[in-house]
Amino acid sequence: MTQPINPRRVPALPAPPRLRVLDAYCCIGGAARGYQRLGWHVTGVDVQAQPDYCGDVFHQGDAIEFIRAHGHEYDFIHASPPCQGEGAPTKGTNKARNASIGRTYPRLISPTRAALEAVGRPYVIENVAGSEVRKDLRLCGEMFGLVVLMHRYFELGGWTTARPTHPAHRGRVRGWRHGRFYDGPYVAAYGKGGGKATTDEIRAAKGIDWSTDHFRLREALPPAYTEWIGRAHLAALMPALEVAA
Repeated sequence: MTQPINPRRVPALPAPPRLRVLDAYCCIGGAARGYQRLGWHVTGVDVQAQPDYCGDVFHQGDAIEFIRAHGHEYDFIHASPPCQGEGAPTKGTNKARNASIGRTYPRLISPTRAALEAVGRPYVIENVAGSEVRKDLRLCGEMFGLVVLMHRYFELGGWTTARPTHPAHRGRVRGWRHGRFYDGPYVAAYGKGGGKATTDEIRAAKGIDWSTDHFRLREALPPAYTEWIGRAHLAALMPALEVAA
């Protein structure tokens, strides 16, 4: 006969902590909203004013300087340095072309990493393919049932997690390619024209309902990505929390 469980003899597991997160290079807060879904408190910092930012607190200023001065005050730091200077459009022959027309972009991943490592808090740095971030994780909209692919890579600092399986794509991204229009289950959430996503389509595809700024919507991470990262970080924390309990 099965004996009933005595609740007094079952050790209580600690409740998931409400972490304080620093959201560096925050834009409108696509990353912030994912962490907020876990009940975390999120502070954003961006060199530009972000009137649509959805986090709990916003500071306008240099992200690297803010990390150096205040990073120790947070439990977790998310950083999304601008990608314009990182991917294929700024490498090889494209780099020479950009130089010839006087177009330059900041390279902020290395100094951001240095600031994060100096602070010593667990962190994640997000960027595009071809960037200098270590490719610890790759996330894709198909993993979350989104209609935007938006492959992004994540470097993890001070913690680790298993890489999720990358599912096969179900078809093409809708739009014009080399004079031919292709239909497909995904929208192109970048640029304008040529069948690319409208403002409303980007909002729906990424799950962002608090902004109508087309440019910033294109830049923003889908909140599903950082909700997944936050849950993975909590899972990595749980053994230590159980020991502490």
